[in-house]
Amino acid sequence: MNLPPLIPGILRKRYKRFLADIELENGEMITAHCPNPGRMQSCSEPGRRVMISKNDLPHRKLAYTWELYRAPDSWVNVNTLRANAIVAEALRAESIPELAGYSSVQAEIKSGDSRIDFLLHGQGGKCFVEVKSVTLVEHRVAMFPDAVTLRGYKHLLQLQQLAISGSCAVIFFLVQRQDAERFCPARQLDPRYADALQSAVQQKVKVVVYQTRIDEQQITVANSLPFSIVC
Repeated sequence: MNLPPLIPGILRKRYKRFLADIELENGEMITAHCPNPGRMQSCSEPGRRVMISKNDLPHRKLAYTWELYRAPDSWVNVNTLRANAIVAEALRAESIPELAGYSSVQAEIKSGDSRIDFLLHGQGGKCFVEVKSVTLVEHRVAMFPDAVTLRGYKHLLQLQQLAISGSCAVIFFLVQRQDAERFCPARQLDPRYADALQSAVQQKVKVVVYQTRIDEQQITVANSLPFSIVC
């Protein structure tokens, strides 16, 4: 996925979840929208390099959006709103072997009381895919969630019900950085989610984990990562 033109800066402060003060190269201080509801423990340290985009549409309260954060060994895509577009592009290009061979990709499908990100159709049937954006990495281990997530928990319950009914159901963890070697649920942050993921796996919900390749022009789905239910 191609990124819009990006502007470099230095992160000075992230606050109220959706706001970030950023110093531009000319010394100007701006406030940018932070499109990430999580705690961002490993990608919000003040003083780090960041990249932002600008949109001058008159209806926007903030012209700037925080897009990338420079961790010691990787860029991090902190804009969680881009996760589905990144995965959709990869699905349509059939560059994810576990989810290749489907003839159509539908987005935002209602299922029970939830909406699932994608429904794939093919000769072999249909497959429901829910995408989760992962930005938390500690000691080369990517983890999700980085805060208690009721919404994510409900999605797991719905995927489990779909799997029990005989449908293909996939939870797709998109690791939005390049410094991870494996993935597991963050039980220390949300034990209920970790338990729900373990239960879902037991009920044949498939776990797919891929890492992104990020530069200042584009983000693409790159390599798969090993998954374990216990870190």
